[in-house]
Amino acid sequence: MSSTLSPYGSWVSPISSQLVSESSVSFQELHVDQSLSNPDTVYWSELRFDEGGRYVVCSHNIGMTGFKTWTPEGFSSRTRVHEYGGGAAFMRNGVVFFSNFTDQNMYRQTSPDAQPVLLTEKDREWRYADGCYNTKTGRIYCIREDHSGVKSGVTKEAVNTVVSLNPENGKQTIMASGKDFYSSPKVSPDGKKIAWVQWSRPNMPWDSTELMVAELTESSDGIKEDSVKLVAGGDGTSVMHPSWTTDNELLYISDVTDWWNLYHVTGSGEHINLIPRSVECGGPHWLFGDTPYMVDPRGNGDIVTVYGFEMGVYNLKSGQYHVIDTGFTSHNYVNVAYNGMVYCVAGSPTRFSCVVEINKDTGKVTVLRESKTLGLDKGYYSIPTEIKWQTTEGDEAFGYFYRPTNKDFAAPEGTLPPLLVKNHGGPTSQASNILNLKIQYFTSRGFAVLDVNYRGSTGYGKTYRNRLEKNWGVLDLDDSCTGATFLADTGKVDGEKLCIDGGSAGGYTTLAALAFRDVFKSGVSHYGVADLEALAGDTHKFESRYLDNLIGPYVTDADKQVYKDRSPIHFVHQLSCSLALFQGSEDKIVPPNQAEMMYKAVKAKGLPTMYVLFPGEQHGFRKAENIQTALDGEFYFFSKVFGFEPADKHINLPIDNLK
Repeated sequence: MSSTLSPYGSWVSPISSQLVSESSVSFQELHVDQSLSNPDTVYWSELRFDEGGRYVVCSHNIGMTGFKTWTPEGFSSRTRVHEYGGGAAFMRNGVVFFSNFTDQNMYRQTSPDAQPVLLTEKDREWRYADGCYNTKTGRIYCIREDHSGVKSGVTKEAVNTVVSLNPENGKQTIMASGKDFYSSPKVSPDGKKIAWVQWSRPNMPWDSTELMVAELTESSDGIKEDSVKLVAGGDGTSVMHPSWTTDNELLYISDVTDWWNLYHVTGSGEHINLIPRSVECGGPHWLFGDTPYMVDPRGNGDIVTVYGFEMGVYNLKSGQYHVIDTGFTSHNYVNVAYNGMVYCVAGSPTRFSCVVEINKDTGKVTVLRESKTLGLDKGYYSIPTEIKWQTTEGDEAFGYFYRPTNKDFAAPEGTLPPLLVKNHGGPTSQASNILNLKIQYFTSRGFAVLDVNYRGSTGYGKTYRNRLEKNWGVLDLDDSCTGATFLADTGKVDGEKLCIDGGSAGGYTTLAALAFRDVFKSGVSHYGVADLEALAGDTHKFESRYLDNLIGPYVTDADKQVYKDRSPIHFVHQLSCSLALFQGSEDKIVPPNQAEMMYKAVKAKGLPTMYVLFPGEQHGFRKAENIQTALDGEFYFFSKVFGFEPADKHINLPIDNLK
């Protein structure tokens, strides 16, 4: 069947905004109940967009079909520790423990049909995350974030600690305190030691963290005096994800060699890099609850690991390592059950995220739950190619390039597609090549897309990650701009139709690129930062000193001038192109007044602009209808700016100054 000739941007696509958000979920965490009395159940948490952004715990009984939903209506398994959350639920002996979003209390639920029962004290303004239950001690160990002082006016910010919690009566004891942040409390299998990670500002968890180990008291509710020891980290080294072998020896991830690799602390105290590679094991600790490796609980010495795109098994006894070919390129939330099966969330450029079961001996993969099932012909999907290009200061930058793809359409000969450059958030994060319908929405309509992993992104080692130190608002802009011009100069895209978008920190890069560079013809910011001074003075504790490393301290007049010089809000007079903004009304990370100021300034200048405020949304959109409006609205905005006729006729949002 021949393709219909039609200009880029006008192609009819079955990938609608409704298809992007409705009847789909996003997997947030995964656990295997490793208690001996209940070894055959895997649990996960899913964000359900068509339920108003509710987080729901689900379970699958191994060897059976289907899954069960635990979290009843009126509850949402989501914590706000560090604001970004993660690690809201954990399981033991068939019981699910979870933090409820509305009140941030911890609840206990004994079956999918049972009503959750409050475990922690009401009205204490305490939040919980990253919990684990140790069978030997009979205690829960987790991170507690205390906001009671903030509410009463006694303190300016929350206090973070490691606590033990009695699951029978909810009694809590502080185990570790005094640092700004904590994560990953893990008790050894014999119940005698506890490990955790800690750090203080201005460090973020990917900058410099400390791995601590201490001996538990006989009651298991405290730490023996003078037993706390620094095991690894500090001095510019990022350590994370401690765990224990079945022989009670410590494992952890460290970037001491420039790449996050897995280490083993032997009984004699030697630290061994188990798989020395120039590939990352794990990623930046924005969210609690991820597990980039897991010990086989049967005591055979196997450790299932994820390095970059690759899943493998390392055996501590033999020192041998072998790769498991799963057919996927992304593996997150790795768990191993007592039957030896591996469970994780996996995805690829041609497959949406799935909860999968993997036989690590045979390589057989069984899909238990898919985030979305469409049945679409793969002729509508654009398969990304990882590319690199020369950027400023003699460096290389990286990204994923998606060509316009739609099996039903072709563009007239001699024409080139518009290019949308996408910037990930963080900025300490990375673009992924997993099938993403928000990207396919554009490519199936005739856009090319470049998903940029600018300097500062993770996945390329500490040196590349640290290139953004004091250079946010400089090098990320350079990489986005040089990536766009590289594709235009090599004849892959139309150099007169270059546009850019991003959310959060990616929104800042978008706004800054439009204000400080003259490459893009249009841009769209989703809850992006416009005023760095406002961000430095009005954000949550976790990121309150993040900008110290990205830009510099905010102390002297000279320091403050750097913040002003890199804030797009002060340079709207340099803008010469259109801009649309989408924002949540309850965003605590990037308050909506920044988007409003930017909108008013662009509107006053007479440039085409659009501002859409979503009531009740926070940092990132979770309601299906708002995700649809933001996606359709962005494409509609570009169609009006570039003057092409989109096939989607239902979109109609007000654009100011449109001629």
